[in-house]
Amino acid sequence: MSGQAKPRLVMKFGGTSVANVERIRNVARHVQREVEAGYDVAVVVSAMSGKTNELVAWCREAAALHDAREYDAVVASGEQVTSGLLAIVLQDMGIQARSWQGWQIPILTDGAHGSARIESIDGSKIIQHFVEREEVAVVAGFQGMHQPTGRIATLGRGGSDTSAVALAAAIGAVRCDIYTDVDGVYTTDPRIVPRAKRLDKVAFEEMLEMASLGAKVLQVRSVEVAMVHKVPTYVRSSFDDPANPQSGTLICAEEDIMEAQVVTGIAFSRDEAQITLRRVADKPGVAAAIFVPLADANINVDMIIQVVSDDQATTDITFTVPAADYERARAVLEKSREQVGFASIAGATDVVKVSAIGIGMRSHAGVAARAFRALSEKGINIRAITTSEIKFSVLIDAAYTELAVRTLHSLYGLDKA
Repeated sequence: MSGQAKPRLVMKFGGTSVANVERIRNVARHVQREVEAGYDVAVVVSAMSGKTNELVAWCREAAALHDAREYDAVVASGEQVTSGLLAIVLQDMGIQARSWQGWQIPILTDGAHGSARIESIDGSKIIQHFVEREEVAVVAGFQGMHQPTGRIATLGRGGSDTSAVALAAAIGAVRCDIYTDVDGVYTTDPRIVPRAKRLDKVAFEEMLEMASLGAKVLQVRSVEVAMVHKVPTYVRSSFDDPANPQSGTLICAEEDIMEAQVVTGIAFSRDEAQITLRRVADKPGVAAAIFVPLADANINVDMIIQVVSDDQATTDITFTVPAADYERARAVLEKSREQVGFASIAGATDVVKVSAIGIGMRSHAGVAARAFRALSEKGINIRAITTSEIKFSVLIDAAYTELAVRTLHSLYGLDKA
């Protein structure tokens, strides 16, 4: 390596941040700031907002059941456009830059086209260009290559976040900055609770729970990668003034957080549906007969409650599935009715899961009990409950979503003064 090696930084910009050439110029100014601060910079970009959906729609129009490999060839083109455009704009500003597609780095994936997982990233070429050319690497997010076939593979929804964090791990970056249209992670959705505050720091585990429980800021897989490789990750706003940006929220290891709140945030997901099977024979193998066919149909089951009747011969089993899979789940269960032996099936789609998350729960008793009391005082009926070490979730009627979120937000002292 020549002279003093510079610290490396990965910056990631989402679809709204690169929605047109004017916004791409704004992104370039953010990149310029970090280059001038002395970093070797790799930038990961999404496709322009709305573009991927348009490309997906074209595939569906071409054939309802299309070849997933060709689907990837089509949808990966969006990021190819934005990476090239950002490189052109940076060059125009006098900054050395080049675009990289997934296969050129290479980012190697498994063969699950449409939702591939990254298997390895070779960061050596990008590092070589840093050292020899002091060149910004502009990387097309969301894409890699399946090595045995040499085909382009895409990483599924939100894949650019995963590309960015995995690239940061591969090149030994000091941190990964994910720029989005919000300026960080909030205690809850500020549109529902105007008094929600931006968090300075969130532990990886908390962010993992928040992301999987409905907070839309980061994709679950990117948080998993950040946690495994211990990549400090910031969530920041691309709409801040590039000359004077906010620091955003740092997602980091638990030990880097001095004073953990009991509850860090309240998340909610409207994407829930509830199914109840009544008078199911209470015998060994019933749970398998219900849930194995659902798993085989790739339907994710979340909360499960079993109520045994007085005669102990039958039981009611209630569980939740994603709202999009509700009809399919009912169809799968109707098929296995004989085998399971249930009297009737009931369901509800107007339900919402509200969750409280916080690493401080580990060392505090009665956190969930306080919530149950507070919700009952507001007349909110709880349909189902699940708990884990650092979170609890309640299923309630959708009509009470905002009231429940506000109630819990103030109960745990998250309203800003």
